[in-house]
Amino acid sequence: MSVFTFIAQNEQDTERLAQQLAKLTVPGTVMTLDGDLGAGKTRFSQGFARAIGVQGVVNSPTFTIIKEYMGSKLPFYHMDVYRISIEEADELGLDEYFYGDGVTLVEWSSLIEDILPPQRLEMKIERIGESDRKFTIIPHGKPYTQWCSDAQENGWLTHNGQ
Repeated sequence: MSVFTFIAQNEQDTERLAQQLAKLTVPGTVMTLDGDLGAGKTRFSQGFARAIGVQGVVNSPTFTIIKEYMGSKLPFYHMDVYRISIEEADELGLDEYFYGDGVTLVEWSSLIEDILPPQRLEMKIERIGESDRKFTIIPHGKPYTQWCSDAQENGWLTHNGQ
C-alpha cells in the first residue's frame, strides 16, 4: 500500500489540496476523511465543494448524516457518520451514494470501514501545530494511486513508501 503526505501550514493550504483533488473527480469518486475534532475535515470539505462548483454554505452534516449538494458538473454527497453504527450505516443504503453519479466525501469513515468501497482515497488529518496539519493519504485502487503518483510528480504530495 502506498502512502503519501501533504503538509498544510494554514487553512488556505488545506483548501488548495481540496481544489487539486476536485480537479480529478469523476462520477463515483469516494474520498474519506478521519481526524480528531478540529483537525480540518469540514474545512477540507468546504474547499472541495467550492472547487466543484457548489454554491452556498457547506457545513458538517453531523446530525443529518448526509447532505446532498449540486455542483456545476457533479452532485456532491457529504456524509458525517460519527453518530451512527455500522449497522445503521448499512441500513441507510450508503452504497447507493458510493456507486452513484456524484462525488462522495465521508467524515469519520473509519467507523464504517467494512462497508466502504474497496476503491477510494483515504485521508487522515492530524494537527501538528497551531495551524499546521498533516494529511496522510492512502489510495485504494488504480485510479487513486495514479492521482497520488501524478501529484507527487507535480510536487504537491510526498511519497512515504509502501
